[in-house]
Amino acid sequence: MKFFVDTADTAEIKSLAASGLLDGVTTNPSLMAKTGKKFQDVLADICATVPGPVSAEVASTEFDGMLAEARVLRGIAKNIAVKVPLTPDGLRACRRLSEEGAMVNVTLCFSPAQAILAAKAGATFVSPFIGRLDDVGEDGMQLIRDIVTIFGNYDYFKTQVLVASVRNPMHVVEAAKAGGHICTVPPAVLRQLFNHPLTDKGLAAFLADWSKTGQRIA
Repeated sequence: MKFFVDTADTAEIKSLAASGLLDGVTTNPSLMAKTGKKFQDVLADICATVPGPVSAEVASTEFDGMLAEARVLRGIAKNIAVKVPLTPDGLRACRRLSEEGAMVNVTLCFSPAQAILAAKAGATFVSPFIGRLDDVGEDGMQLIRDIVTIFGNYDYFKTQVLVASVRNPMHVVEAAKAGGHICTVPPAVLRQLFNHPLTDKGLAAFLADWSKTGQRIA
């Protein structure tokens, strides 16, 4: 499974990228607004930090506007993945952009039927939002299982399942068990994956025993 981080905070991205665990970044208009900076500058900085795909979302809701904005976004860096909503105009834009060689992330997916449409439109990634489904009493993880099963039935579907709206480490684990290709997670959740009390306990014991020897390795 690949890890994308879901943020536009360049300091967080640089810190996580230094770990070698980061495969890409996803942003959206809400995350970009929080930076208080010019979005082109933020995206350029992110793309220079992370060589993998960096999702940047269009703000237009109609076809021509999406294409115009996509041209601007693609001009920022070669690793930009244009993010479009799962709407008729969004899928039409996805098809056109995919034919032009762009990476496209179709976002706001909430059903297997929508995921099929995204794959048919040539999406590089489709982003099912599991946490938001859980919030309304549905089973977000079942959506991932369904999409992975469906995509596995057709060799010509090349779209990757980018698990989004991830709220906790178990979402990541369950998505990996279900066969999701990518998880995009907030920085805090990505860091939580390191944590286990037995790791902390074991390390403390090892260090205490080593200290008693009075030796140094270097």
